[in-house]
Amino acid sequence: MIILGVDPGTAITGYGITEFRGNRFKVIDYDKIITAADLPLASRLKIIYAKIEELLNKFQPDHLAIEELFFNKNIRTALSVGHARGVVLLAAANHNIPTFEYTPLQVKQAVVGYGRAEKKQVQEMVRIILNLGKVPKPDDVADALAITICHAHSFKLNKITLKGDKDAGFY
Repeated sequence: MIILGVDPGTAITGYGITEFRGNRFKVIDYDKIITAADLPLASRLKIIYAKIEELLNKFQPDHLAIEELFFNKNIRTALSVGHARGVVLLAAANHNIPTFEYTPLQVKQAVVGYGRAEKKQVQEMVRIILNLGKVPKPDDVADALAITICHAHSFKLNKITLKGDKDAGFY
């Protein structure tokens, strides 16, 4: 299964693409999409959408996993992330790619085993699990790769526990 993980934002959108077969991960690609602060919001969203489209066309992932929007103290930041999430979800929908959303708590639990783990702990576990020489930078990229790990483990667990359930789609 090829997974595109996305940590959305209008300034920086991190992405990671991993392949998960059996219990092994293979890193395919990871990087960031940066948009200039002086651009109008619509232009920034167009850049994010175009890059996600490019990734979907090039790597043809089976699933897209994205961080779920959580309520932030800063409403402006939450709205900005929501806009970026929207264009990523739209691109996936246009390619008929199933999307899965995970909270930061779920990602930390899946990667570190503790939902209140510190960001550095998550980053180091991403490096170890994916056998990378160093922690991917910036944080948004490491977070996107963590989302792929979370999805791979969650999807596998759901497939095992829901096998045979017609409504679950794991027949």
